[in-house]
Formats: sequence, structure tokens, C-alpha cells
Amino acid sequence: MATQPKLESTLFVAADKLRKNIDAAEYKHIVLGLVFLKYISDSFQAIFERVQSGGGDTEDKDEYHAHNAFFVPPKARWGYIMENAKQSNIGSLLDAAMQTIEQENPSLKGVLPKVYAKENLDSICLGGLIDLLSNLSLSGESGSKIAQSSDILGHIFEYFLGEFALSEGKKGGQFYTPKSVVELLVACLEPYKGRVFDPCCGSGGMFVQSEAFVQSHQGKIDDISIYGQESNQTTWRLAKMNLAIRQIDSSQVKWNSEGSFLNDAHKDLKADFVIANPPFNDSDYSGEQLANDGRWKFGIPPTTNANYAWIQHFLYHLAPKGVAGFVLAKGSLTSNTGGEGAIRKNLIESNLIDCIINLPAKLFLNTQIPACLWFIRRSKTNQEILFIDARNCGELINRKNRILTHEDIQKISQTYHAWRKAQNPQDGDSKNPVSHTDSPLCHSEALAEESQPIKSKQDSKSLESLPPYADIKGFCKSASLEEVAALGYTLTPGRFVGLEENEQNFDFESEFTRLRAELESQIKEEQELNQRILANLALIAGDKQ
Repeated sequence: MATQPKLESTLFVAADKLRKNIDAAEYKHIVLGLVFLKYISDSFQAIFERVQSGGGDTEDKDEYHAHNAFFVPPKARWGYIMENAKQSNIGSLLDAAMQTIEQENPSLKGVLPKVYAKENLDSICLGGLIDLLSNLSLSGESGSKIAQSSDILGHIFEYFLGEFALSEGKKGGQFYTPKSVVELLVACLEPYKGRVFDPCCGSGGMFVQSEAFVQSHQGKIDDISIYGQESNQTTWRLAKMNLAIRQIDSSQVKWNSEGSFLNDAHKDLKADFVIANPPFNDSDYSGEQLANDGRWKFGIPPTTNANYAWIQHFLYHLAPKGVAGFVLAKGSLTSNTGGEGAIRKNLIESNLIDCIINLPAKLFLNTQIPACLWFIRRSKTNQEILFIDARNCGELINRKNRILTHEDIQKISQTYHAWRKAQNPQDGDSKNPVSHTDSPLCHSEALAEESQPIKSKQDSKSLESLPPYADIKGFCKSASLEEVAALGYTLTPGRFVGLEENEQNFDFESEFTRLRAELESQIKEEQELNQRILANLALIAGDKQ
């Protein structure tokens, strides 16, 4: 059996042969739809063989639903597709297969791609891709085939999402968050039990990683429930398939074209965890229609940038003891455009901000805009904010892209949990005081010298295994709210940890977006002022007449 990286790359190269005259946005659905069909067919076949050996009715749909598997009609099963892979009408057969699967499984209604019969799709290349997927080796006994298939095909699905995002540029990157960033968010939040919400869920990566985290720590996946919303229907379909491959219930992952601000699909939801990567510096979120919205408890966000609208949307949906972790453009830490500075000050003074993490450059596939992670907590009692500057973490995988390694993720998340432990003894944490040191730290090895990796489950029952928190110059600093206020309520980690901000962090696109938003805001204010002046002049003229 080929190694997984080789298998993934081989599949992608083979799939790429289909591209030719096919639009990239359509092309990914062709490939990912086949991966999905292979998965549900493998899951169905494993149960089919089990029922058959037990003398049961192999066409009884309830047998498959009882095992949380989709029922696959005879002409949609992979065996039938494989037998007809060389036929000139294979595209029509695949479209019909997708249609019948949706009819038999209402949760998939409107989700599966039906694009295989189009004239611009080479049936020979399509048949070759089917053959390649058919040869995917799944080892193990019959009872473990489903899990094995889910693991391999799930990783292939995720790999393809990343490759498509990379090849499609900004259009693809709108719905894909790098895996290592998602892993870091989840490692910090530790969603073992409760409601997990992502109001801009993209292809579902936050949910997938949350499930992986629970399972890797011997938790029960049934202890978490997921809620999501996505405004792009195409992306929502990808999310539904992505979650189905992992057997994750996606019934509360909703789509509507208006989006979370204008048409909140979960108005009454109070989530235990919010995990999200909203669009960076979104200037088209219909903010002008939301001036009096009840979610703006800390100030009305500017209509030209949705960053602080998203923050308040997350807060609105947090349960009394809920915590949110999300990605934003780094400019959100310092911006004063359109009242953003005042909103940030209100958030700080309300003691809602738990931690800020400065991310390294080149993590995202579609943009070089510097990014950061925010963590906000409703039940926060300590009067400090943890700042972590992780710009020196990560490793390059090519000239343009970087990833956070497992060691990086462990280092950062352990630092956060150690700080939480020191700051919150009432939550079961130790009463070790925050200590301070000037020890330099540039990479993951530095922290490893001070502490051993945590091998046990990192929940509240095992917090005692964490090493004591200590400020580390150039990496982390626990700052009081008074210290934050003294620096003008800016939240840039480098200012607190002693690592200077430099020109390498300057990004033209981000700065241009900020300046354009500021200019548009000023122009709008000028227009409104001119209108008021003209209205007053008209009134004066009327009085004189």
C-alpha cells in the first residue's frame, strides 16, 4: 500500500488530467464528488457483507441507518460504477447515481454534484480516475473497513480541499482554513463537551478537527453537537460532504444566501464554543442595514469592515460560560477606523478578551495579510490578557507557504493552558502564581527544555500535569488591563512580549484595504454632512419666503 502522501499526490495528479477546459470551481466538485461516492459505497458494502453473512435483508434501509451509514441504491454502488467506467455514458450514470442517493437519503438533498454528463468532461479521463479510486487499498477486517475508509478518504478529501484552495487562489481560499491553524484553535479551546458553533463554517474544517480532538483524547463524539452557517451554497455542499465522510451529524449546518448578519440561522443558540475564520476585512457585509442591530452591545461596527461585527456576533452567541477562538486580520488589533478602537476598548474594559496570538506569516494559501487569533471568554474573572507572539514558529513547506508543526501547536496551546491554570484556581487549576523570566525563546525547542510534553488528556482533571506558567521574553506575556490601557488599548503581542514589530509584517494589501475603508468612511460622512447643510439651507430659504 502506498504511503498516504504519495497516495494523495498521485490522486491529485490523476484528477488534474480532467482539468482541460473545465472551470476550476466545477472541477473540484467532480473530484470530491467521486471521493464521496467511493466513501459511502465502501461504508455501505461493509455493512452489506455483515448483514448478508447474518442472513438478514441486505436491501433493508434500516440496517444501514442503524449503523449511521447511507443507503446506496444498486446503480449508485461503486461496483456498478466501476463496471461501467469505460462506457461513453459514464457521466450520465454518475449524475443518476448522485440523484438516487439524494432521493434515498434526505439529509443529502441538494448537496451532491450532478455535473458529470457535461460535454466538456472527458469520459476517458473520468473513467481513469474511477479506476484509480477503485484501486485504493483498504486493509483490515470487514468490521474495520468503515473506519479505515473514513480515515483514508477523509484525509484525501481534506488534501484536495487544500490543493484546490492553493490552485484557485483567493476564490478557493475563501472557504479553506489551513489545517494547522484549525488544530491550534481547537487545541486551545479543547471542545470536549457542549455546543460548537461556526457561523461562517466554509468546508467544515473546524468541526472535523473538533471531532478529531475529542476522539484523540478518548472522549465521546456524541458529547459535542455542531451548529454552523454558510452563505455560499457551493461551499455549504462541500461542508455537508466533508462532514458526512466523518459520520458527523450536519443537520444543524445551515445555508442561506443572506448570511449570518442579515439572516441568522441560529438566532437563539448560545454556544459553549465558537470556532471561526471569518472573511478578512470584509467590506461587503451589508453593515448599513444593521445600524440598530441588538448584537452591537459594545459599539456600532463600521459598514466598511466586518471584523468587529463578527466579534460581537460571536459574543452574542456565547453561553454564559462560553469561549470563542477565531482568526482575524492582524489590523484588528490596532485599527481605529470607524469606531473600531472604541469597540476594542469596551471589549477590554469589559474583561472579555482572554488571549491574543500573533501568527507567523505565509500560513494562509490565499493571502499574505498578517493574521492573529483572538480568544474571548464570558466567564473570565482574572484581570489580565495573555499575549503570545508566534511569528518565529512554523516551518516552510515551499517558497510561499508555512505550516505550524505539531511541536509549535503543543508549545502554544500548553502556554495558554498553563496561563489559564495559574490565573483561574477556582476552575480546578493550581494556585501557582504567574512567574516572570527573561529567558529568550525563538522556537519550539526552547519551551521543550522547560517542560515535558503532555501525554494525558488535557481536560480540567489533568491540569496538574502542566508546567507552571512563566512570561518568556520574545514569546509570551501576561499583561494586566492597566498595562493594556497604558498602551492605548492596542493588542499587538509584540509590544508586550518585547519583540518589535518590523517591516516584514507590513502588508500592502492589508494597509490599502484599511486606508480605502477609512477614505470611504470619510467620503460618506462628507456626503451626509453636505445633505444636512443643503436641507438646512432649504429650510432657511423656505422661512424667508
